[in-house]
Amino acid sequence: MTTVLPDENAQPSWELAPAPESTDHVNLKPAYDLFINGEFRPSRSGKRFPSINPATESTIAEITEADESDVDVAVKAARAAHENVWSKMPGAERAKYIYRIARLMQEQARELAVIETMDGGKPIRESRDIDIPLAAAHFFYYAGWADKLNYAFPNRRPESLGVAGQVIPWNFPLLMAAWKIAPALATGNTVVIKPAETTSLTAMKLAEIFQQAELPPGVVNIVTGHSEVGAAIVNHPDVKKVAFTGSTEVGKIIQRSLAGTDKSLTLELGGKAANIVFEDGAIDQAVEGIINGIYFNQGHVCCAGSRLLVQESIHDELIRKLKHRMESLIVGDPLDKNTDIGAINSREQLNTINSYIQIGKDEGAQFYQPSCPVPDKGFWCRPSLFTDVAQSNRIGQEEIFGPVLTAQTFRTVAEAIQKANNTQYGLSAGVWTDKGSKIFNLTSQMRAGIVWANTYNKFDPTSPFGGYKESGFGREGGLHGLAAYLKV
Repeated sequence: MTTVLPDENAQPSWELAPAPESTDHVNLKPAYDLFINGEFRPSRSGKRFPSINPATESTIAEITEADESDVDVAVKAARAAHENVWSKMPGAERAKYIYRIARLMQEQARELAVIETMDGGKPIRESRDIDIPLAAAHFFYYAGWADKLNYAFPNRRPESLGVAGQVIPWNFPLLMAAWKIAPALATGNTVVIKPAETTSLTAMKLAEIFQQAELPPGVVNIVTGHSEVGAAIVNHPDVKKVAFTGSTEVGKIIQRSLAGTDKSLTLELGGKAANIVFEDGAIDQAVEGIINGIYFNQGHVCCAGSRLLVQESIHDELIRKLKHRMESLIVGDPLDKNTDIGAINSREQLNTINSYIQIGKDEGAQFYQPSCPVPDKGFWCRPSLFTDVAQSNRIGQEEIFGPVLTAQTFRTVAEAIQKANNTQYGLSAGVWTDKGSKIFNLTSQMRAGIVWANTYNKFDPTSPFGGYKESGFGREGGLHGLAAYLKV
């Protein structure tokens, strides 16, 4: 019997039948008010803005635009809750509320996953299998720490800080909320949080869960709106802790505005991670890791493996296999379970991505996109690959925050380390090799907050996450994530 191997140069000839996720179970209001002191209330500004489905360009719901006076009311409610209720409550009692929130998130996971996909554009498989379960896991994890702070920090007498002001991005709306809120509550702080203006809906559903969990009024307050709302939170005198995840440029503005104050600050900012493949690595496994590292969530990931460094001896083979794998990716309806790459979060972000693609072409890099079709309506970008990229090229140095991969070669371990570190960022990296000694050598020399070995984009609530250089400072997750919300 003769075995016929698949031709890597052949185009996939099969088509998958549509497998759309139902939206019948989704319960969304036409409009959402601010969540302050345990109840929904309108903004004093009276303004609203639409939350757009990036796959259809249709309005899902109207979101309230807060103003500075709304933020003041929210912070005062949080301060009162901290002083009178939450900080005085025994840790074991706080844990019960946090655990109850996690269980309710699990019970409503299917609805939350669909809303996350509709509002943000990410594939339903990712919302269903990663975002929502991991968000609930963070609440479960920190519920376990709430009554053990004296063991976490022995002989240190940990105390809560007060009101935590938190601003989160649009790429992982519910997960980022969980990363911020869960440790703050476990350590006895109260919260005023602003979700991103393009993805506020799961935060508002989380507010409903807080009500169902009977969380004391004022412990968590959610104010929606644009950048001015975030600035009002950051600069409010009663906010004692600021936690921000977003762009490096905004992070620098926040850092400057808090200079000279007594506020605690953690920043999780941009990245330009190197994904390094050595000739002794498992190439087929590495290809899957490369795909996951850059095209997961349309590349809207600050720790995305957007810089591929390939050892020169395997470059041609790996790029050939990578292009073949890219041809099989499906771009389209995020609610379809077959979809690999969903919609770009907004028209503004799509314009940014396209501008960088043009920059890469102008810089002389070789450009490749697969031939997959994309819908006529919505914001779409095919998975993209640039080869022959120079270290000085802008596409190899600046964060694109989209499904755009740049590839370079290296010859020696020292060269790989030098190229990996030659960037303003230091959030994450990946290494592919079968030599454990090589892994430890690289991880000890690369200036990255997290380094994955023979995998990529693996997260766990017990593991700290954060960066160096212009990727920010402080850690979220694990025991380290508690310290940021405590006076110890």
